[in-house]
This record gives sequence, C-alpha cells and structure tokens, in this order.
Amino acid sequence: MKSTSKKRTPSIVNLTVKRRYLTQREIDRLMDCARKHGRYGHRDATMIFVAYRHGLRASEVCDLQWQQIELSEGRLHVHRVKNGIPSVHPIRGDEMRALRKLRRGYPREAYVFVSERGGPISPIGFHRLIQRVGEAAKMPFPIRPHLANDGHDTRALQHYLGHKNIQHTVRYTEMAPDRFKDFWRD
Repeated sequence: MKSTSKKRTPSIVNLTVKRRYLTQREIDRLMDCARKHGRYGHRDATMIFVAYRHGLRASEVCDLQWQQIELSEGRLHVHRVKNGIPSVHPIRGDEMRALRKLRRGYPREAYVFVSERGGPISPIGFHRLIQRVGEAAKMPFPIRPHLANDGHDTRALQHYLGHKNIQHTVRYTEMAPDRFKDFWRD
C-alpha cells in the first residue's frame, strides 16, 4: 500500500530562532524612547533599567521599595516572587545616579516607582509601559519584561535571577549568540 501523504519540509518561520533576551543596545534604545515619550520619562527609563540590570519580573520591579535599596553602600536587596531565591545585587554608578534623581523627586514615597496617584505602579501598568515604549522604539519584535541575559554563565545567572530550578534559567541562556565565543582557543 502506497502512502499518498507528502513529506513536509520545515518552513523558514519554523527554523527561525526566537530570541528570549534583550541586548544592552536595545535596552538603551528603550530607555531613550521612554525618556522622550511620556510625562514621567526619567521614572520609566529608570524602571526599565533596574528591571533589566537585576532581571526583575514586572511584579518584582513594581513592588520595589526604598528600604530595599542602600544607596550609600551600592546594594539592592532583591525579593523574588514564585518561590525565587532572594539575593543582594550591587548597584553601579549609572544606576545609582538614576535612583538618587528619582528619590529626590519622590522623597516621601515608600515605593521606588510610583504612579500619579502616589501608589506603586501595577505590573499591568509596567507591561503596558514596556509594550508602548517597544512600539515607539520600533523594535522588530514584541518586548516583554524579563527578557534578560547577555550570555553569562548559566549557574551564576540562575542565582542572580533567583531561580530555584535551572530549567527556568536555561530558557534565557540557550539562545544567546555569544555562548560559544572563546570556546576554542587558536
């Protein structure tokens, strides 16, 4: 009995690798766009920067409070959701300057990123911000929070992101283009 079904050849779309991270250049583009398009440009750009730098989920960046930040010591105490592992991250100079400027603008607020009404920005609000800024920056793909990593060591990244299970971290590292850079020495 002959089979009449044809062999399917994979289409180009199926072979295309979907990237699950943003590069520093793309983050800079988003931050520049956030500064230019919106009433709260500095706040929005800083929120994007902090979320990227520390691999924060939308709910984690929205729940960030000033008591978690030690500006004098350059440390951020990260509280993770989804049973993640809490950790302490260093804050570098450019990020520290942005946070100090934000603090001067909202000296009495408990939350770092506040809305017009004085409460914390909601995760849905942050998702909308990222989507709006991504469209304004004319990014070639939809932007979502928690697209992290530049090709760092998977185990170190696992702890940095607060993942208990390495499989959650692997999603963000398996497609990094530089993962085999310097794999072999000439």
